[in-house]
Amino acid sequence: VQLQAFGGGLVQSGGSLRLSCAASGSIRTFDLLRWYRQAPGKQRELVVIMNINGGTDYKDSVKGRFTASRDNAKNTVYLQMNNLKSDDTGVYYCNGLTLPSYDEIWGQGTLVTVSS
Repeated sequence: VQLQAFGGGLVQSGGSLRLSCAASGSIRTFDLLRWYRQAPGKQRELVVIMNINGGTDYKDSVKGRFTASRDNAKNTVYLQMNNLKSDDTGVYYCNGLTLPSYDEIWGQGTLVTVSS
């Protein structure tokens, strides 16, 4: 299964974007689906973890602003990002993890730029 993220772009501070991550096969393959981001000059950081039942755990700085969801029928996961801030700028990656092997699949990144 391969993952492909898209939906990034340039948005003003306070605006919204929705990222999508489409899988070439079933997303049920993955026990965990995750969104990461990497700001310029910084390490990649975890934004949200979503389990196979749709349960989520968010990075503190995005709680209340970001919402992850999944559509099993479309084999797609989403990241709705509202009230975007300049600190949200970065390349966003989706990731699928299979347990207990910890095998990971990374999608290519999609760039989000928030202008102040």
